[in-house]
Parts: sequence; structure tokens; C-alpha cells
Amino acid sequence: MSQLDAQLAALAAPAAQPTLRGILRGIEKESLRVCPEGRLSRGDHPSGLGSALTHPHITTDYSEALLEFITEPATRIGDVLAQLDDIHRYTYSQLGDELLWPGSMPCVLAGDDSIPVARYGSSNSGTMKTVYRLGLGHRYGRAMQTIAGVHYNFSLPDDFWRELARIEGNTQSLQDFKTDKYFALIRNFRRYFWLLIRLFGAAPAVCRSFVRGRAHSLEPFGRDENTLHAPYATSLRMGDLGYQSDAQNSLIVCYNNLDNYLKTLCGAITQPHPDYQAIGVTDAEGHYRQLNTSLLQIENEFYSTIRPKRTTASGETALQALRLRGVEYVEVRCVDLNPFEPLGVSSDQLHYLDAFLLFCLLQDSPEATDAEYTHLLENQKRVVYRGLDPELTLHNGQEDVRAADWAAQLQVQIKRCAELLDSAWGIDDYRRAFAAQEDKLAGRAATPAEAVLQSLKENQQTYYAHTLEMANRHREYFAGRGLDAGRQEHFCELARQSHQRQTAVEQADEVSFADYLEAYYRQYRRCGCEQTDPAAATSAQ
Repeated sequence: MSQLDAQLAALAAPAAQPTLRGILRGIEKESLRVCPEGRLSRGDHPSGLGSALTHPHITTDYSEALLEFITEPATRIGDVLAQLDDIHRYTYSQLGDELLWPGSMPCVLAGDDSIPVARYGSSNSGTMKTVYRLGLGHRYGRAMQTIAGVHYNFSLPDDFWRELARIEGNTQSLQDFKTDKYFALIRNFRRYFWLLIRLFGAAPAVCRSFVRGRAHSLEPFGRDENTLHAPYATSLRMGDLGYQSDAQNSLIVCYNNLDNYLKTLCGAITQPHPDYQAIGVTDAEGHYRQLNTSLLQIENEFYSTIRPKRTTASGETALQALRLRGVEYVEVRCVDLNPFEPLGVSSDQLHYLDAFLLFCLLQDSPEATDAEYTHLLENQKRVVYRGLDPELTLHNGQEDVRAADWAAQLQVQIKRCAELLDSAWGIDDYRRAFAAQEDKLAGRAATPAEAVLQSLKENQQTYYAHTLEMANRHREYFAGRGLDAGRQEHFCELARQSHQRQTAVEQADEVSFADYLEAYYRQYRRCGCEQTDPAAATSAQ
């Protein structure tokens, strides 16, 4: 009996099943604000949405025009989506004539100068957030800051971990066991997430303005010179046009255990990088251009498809929180906005993600090697550009296999996890979600990427016109479903309180920004890796 067989059988026991009902999940969803004609908004973050620094549910990501909606953790997927729906409805009540762009790849862009960097006020913490984004612009260009996606946060309750430790006969402390198992989940996720891109990728095309001045391998869509695509593409956001850089290609982040993960990233944050030394931390007038000259300004600059996470205290780095208290949850970051869904994501998609993540956790997860890391990057590139090709092959161990055959093998095990989750809840939502993905793989239903390309062809539309049409449809959908007076006032009050909290944060600062940064970066040196050369710390062993 395999590890997966044994654990599924044990978790199916009546005493164990209730532990699966404590799974928490949450969503962080990004969307660009655009003008009625579909161009990027140059306006400030709307005051009625509150302070982007302190609002619990509505903030901005890299650009002032890139909204980010954050739900609270919930044990039911329906509750998470209901929260996200409320946030959208309130947001539309504050946007005037602006729209939310429903695609992951942006609207028409007019160059870096047209893309406003997000601002968070005059406090040290707010200034740091803005300077970080300025640094991203200098390092990668601002167009990258307009890409949007969905992040899915997933955690299992302590009673589940205690039951799993009992099943495995593990005697570690509870937190050490959780941390090790979350890293095992992450290793398997990185092996298999190509299947998620195949099923949910929704960005096969892009407006020509996005790649202006950049090398690329895309081709015009038919006679449309303004829309570029790759015929079998799934998610251009997850490829070399997305949040990636040549500088980071040498960085192999180790997910075999927490210590190696911390050392690799700390080394990248504390060691200067020649390309970024040339930019400088400040300009001739003393204005900050970036936070530091290292390969990474902070850990978030390393783009990963999934991250181990721990809730941070004020002023605490993400790595320091992990070092002190271990992994609390994982953040899945490879999900495109589905332009056909008003919320950007569907119930079926989230149910399937749960089953997929449970499979990644329970499946045997050997430690990764440097060679495997290289193969995983190649698999990602192949599925981004050729994921819809029925003859696509991927690296699996020592050989290349047909992606369709490998997907069928994985689906057998994911289905078992879906059935276990249905049994725990007494529902059939997970089976239905799984069946919907089977239909995509069998060609009975279109993936989002296929649906986008089909719509462009049938309606003879540009990517820009198609996505703007969907944006207007979604606006009408939310406009016809305004919040009731009580919920509207609740969000208005959250906005007022967030403005008050930002003022309080600004008034509480007692040190200079330079001293604030020094104290912040001191936490990375506490990881004990300030002398580690990132190039020498990349081994997965």
C-alpha cells in the first residue's frame, strides 16, 4: 500500500473525517482599474475605498491602479466567494465610471510613465511599500506591475495535523510536523502545478502594447496586428513575459526544509547584485530608487508559484515570522483571472484546488534535487506556451512523457481526494468540480484559455475589445446587485476606520526612514546567512 493509499484510508475513518471540515481558505484577487474606454486609470486610489495601507479587505498591489481584494479565512468555499462578491459590489459603488479589468494581462498601456506606482502615505511602513515598488519598476519595468492574478491561501486545522501525525507515528512537535509537511506539499505542488495551468490558464493572448520594446516569441492573432498570442498558450502571465527576470534565473530556492529555504532567500536579500548596484539606492537628490542593491529587495520579489506563509507582526519580515513560528499556511500564486467569471474565479475551481492541494500533501514527496528544479522550470515554460497542444511532453523523472497521459494518472489520485472531502462534508461539490476538469482534459469543455481564443476568433475581436466587453458585462452584473444599506454602511465604516489608522501610523513614527530600514533588514541578518553568497547557496541539497 502506498503512502497515499494508507493515509486516505485512515482519514476516511469516522473519527478522522471531521478534521477535514476545519480547512481554512482565503482569496487575494487583483484587478486593474481602467477608464470607460479601457485604458489604465491614472487616478488616485479612490478615497471611498479607504486607506490602501490599513484597510483589511481593499488595498493596492504594485500599481496605484491595481486593486487587491482580500477575504477573511473561512471554512466554506461559499462563504469565501460571498465575501469576495460583497467587496466587488462595494468597490463598484465607489468607482464612478471606472471598470475592473477582468483579464490577467493588462489593458492598452502607453509606456512606463503612464503606470502610476502605488502610494501608501508618509509613514515609514507606507514609504517602504512605495519604494519597493519603485525598485521593481527600475529592475523590471512598470508594465509588469499591471499583471493581475488570484492567490489562494490554504491551511489545515491542528486537529487534522494531530490525526495525521498519529497515522504516521510522528513524534515531532506539532509545529515542526506542520512545517515539514507544508514543505512536502510545496515540493509536490511544484512538481504537478503544470496541471493547474493547463486547466485554469486564462491568458493566451495580450495587447501588443504590453510587449512594446521587449523581445518575445508571440505572433499576431490572425489579421489582428494589435493582439499577440501563442497558438497553444495557456497563461502568458506565468511565462517569461510575466514576473520573472534574468537576474533571478541563477537563484535556486530550496524547499526541502525551512532552514535551507530561509538561508537561500536571506542570502539573496543581503548580498549586493551588480545590476542593481548600478541603479543605486538613492538618486543624486537623495530620493529612494529601491530598498537595496541585492538580488531581492524583500522575499516577495522572488516570484514563486506557491509560498510557505506565516502571519507577520507589524514591522516583521515574512522570513522572520517563518523562522520564529514556522509555516501556518500556503499561498498558491499561479491562478489567472478567469475573464468570463465576474469574481475572476469559480466555485468549481476552488473545490478542485482543495482536492489538488490535499493530494500534494498526502502523496509521497521526496526531497528535490537541482536537476529536478531545472526540469520543473522547463515544464512550466512548456505548459505556458504549449499547454493546449495535445502532443505536449513534459519531464517526469528521468524521461519525457505525454502531458495527457501524466494528467490522467494524476487525476486518478486527485479524484480520491475529492471523494474524501465530499464524504467529510456530506456533499458532492468536489466530485462535480473534478468532473468539470475531466471534461476539459477530454475535450468536452473548453479551458479558459481555449474559450478566450475561440471568442476572439468567432467575434473577430482584439484581446483589448474582448476583455473590455467582459469588463462592461461584469460592471452591469454588480451594478444590478447593490449591497443592502447595512452592508454598504459596514464597508463605509471600514473605509473611515482605515483612514484613521493610517493617520495614527504616520503620527506614531519616531525614527527616520533610514533607521526604520536598518532595523527591518537586521531581521534578515538574524537568519545567520548574511555572509552567504546566493550563488553558493542555491544547491537543493
